[in-house]
Amino acid sequence: MLDLKFVRENPDIVKQNIKNKFQDRKLPLVDEVIELDAQARATKTEADELRANRNKLSKQIGALMGQGKKEEAEEVKAQVNAQAEKLKELEAKESELNEKVTKIMMTIPNIIDPSVPIGKDDSENVEIQKYGDPVVPDFEVPYHTDIMERFDGIDMDSAGKVAGNGFYYLMGDIARLHSAVTAYARDFMIDRGFTYCIPPYMIRSSVVTGVMSFDEMDAMMYKIEGEDLYLIGTSEHSMIGKFIDTITPEEELPKTLTSFSPCFRKEKGAHGIEERGVYRIHQFEKQEMIVVCKPEDSKMWFDKLWQNTVDFFRTLDIPVRTLECCSGDLADLKVKSIDVEAWSPRQKKYFEVGSCSNLGDAQARRLKIRVQGPDKNKYFAHTLNNTCVAPPRMLIAFLENNLQADGRVLIPEALRPYMGGKTELVPTK
Repeated sequence: MLDLKFVRENPDIVKQNIKNKFQDRKLPLVDEVIELDAQARATKTEADELRANRNKLSKQIGALMGQGKKEEAEEVKAQVNAQAEKLKELEAKESELNEKVTKIMMTIPNIIDPSVPIGKDDSENVEIQKYGDPVVPDFEVPYHTDIMERFDGIDMDSAGKVAGNGFYYLMGDIARLHSAVTAYARDFMIDRGFTYCIPPYMIRSSVVTGVMSFDEMDAMMYKIEGEDLYLIGTSEHSMIGKFIDTITPEEELPKTLTSFSPCFRKEKGAHGIEERGVYRIHQFEKQEMIVVCKPEDSKMWFDKLWQNTVDFFRTLDIPVRTLECCSGDLADLKVKSIDVEAWSPRQKKYFEVGSCSNLGDAQARRLKIRVQGPDKNKYFAHTLNNTCVAPPRMLIAFLENNLQADGRVLIPEALRPYMGGKTELVPTK
C-alpha cells in the first residue's frame, strides 16, 4: 500500500505506474481517493475545532456555576449538548470516509522499480541469465507421473477418491526423495545464515490483507468456515505476519527466516496438459525464505535471495535460468520480481520453480512493521520473499534431469546423505 501523502503529492506518477501495469480501469481511483481524503481531512478539522470549542464551553460552565449563574450555565450546557450531536455525526462521517480511502488505497498498485521491463503479461518477461547446460537426452523422457509410476511412487486415483482432483499420494522412494529434498533445503538455508522457522499454517484475515492483494487472496486462499482463519498459500505470509505491529531496533536488522510448510491453494482456472500431474495442485510443501530489512538494503537482499535458489538447484545438477518479471506480471504489492525456471528435457524448455519478490514497504505499511533508528525516529521496513524449493515442481525437474536411458534416476552427491547414502533409484516396473 502506498503512502497516502505520496499519492496526494504525486498523482501523475501513481497514474503512470497504473498505466505501466496495464490496469487503466484503476486510473479514476487516484482522483477519487484524493477527493475522499480531502473530505476526510476537512471533516477531521471541523471535528477538532468543535471539540476545542466544547472544551472551552465546558470550562465556562464551571466558572458560571462558581459564580452562582446557574441559568446562564444551563444555556451553555445546552450548547455543549447540541454540539455533542454534531460531533457524533462528524466522527461517523470521518470514519466512513477513512474506510473508503483505505479500501481504495489497498487496490492501487505499488510503485514498480524503474528497472522493471514494461510488458502486459508473463509472455513479455525478460531472460536474464542461464546457469548450467540444458541437455536433451537421446532417449524419450516420459511424463513425470509416468516416471513416478515406474517406482510405484504416485497414486493420484486414490487421492482423487479421498480429496478430489489436485491431490496425490507419494509413495516409497519418490516420497522419500520428496522428504530428502525438503530436509536438504532446510539445511542449505540454515548454512546460508537463515533462522529456521516452523510457522502457523493458518492466519487471520488481518494478516492475509496485509501480505497480499485482494485479487491474489480470492484466487489463492482457502477460508476456514465460521472462523477468521485462512489456510496459508505459502509460509512467507505467516513468517511476515510474525512481525505485525512491531517496532524493531535498527541494529537488530535484518531478520532472515526460512521455513518449511504445507501450502494450500485454490489454483482457480483451467490448465493445460503440461500442468496436470503434480505441477499445479491444491496441496504441496515448500521451503521458503523471507527478509525484513532497512530500505537501503532491500536491493542487496533481493539479489542474494534469488541467487540462493539458483545455487540450490545447481547443487542438484538441474540447469536453471532467471527471468525478470515485467510490469504486467507483477502482483500489486511487488516492486520487483525474478522467477527461477528449471530446464525440462522432456518439454525442451524451462518452467517456473520459484519466485523472488521485493515488496518495498507495502506489506510493512499494511501490517505496521516499523523500525526505530538511532535517532529514535520510526520508519517502515522493507520485506522480501523467495522460494528455495517447492518439491512437487522440483521433483519434475529432478526426475527429468537425472533420468537414465534404462529408467534409473541418479542421485546427486549433495542429496545422498538424505537418501540413506543411495546413489540411484532403481525402478520397480
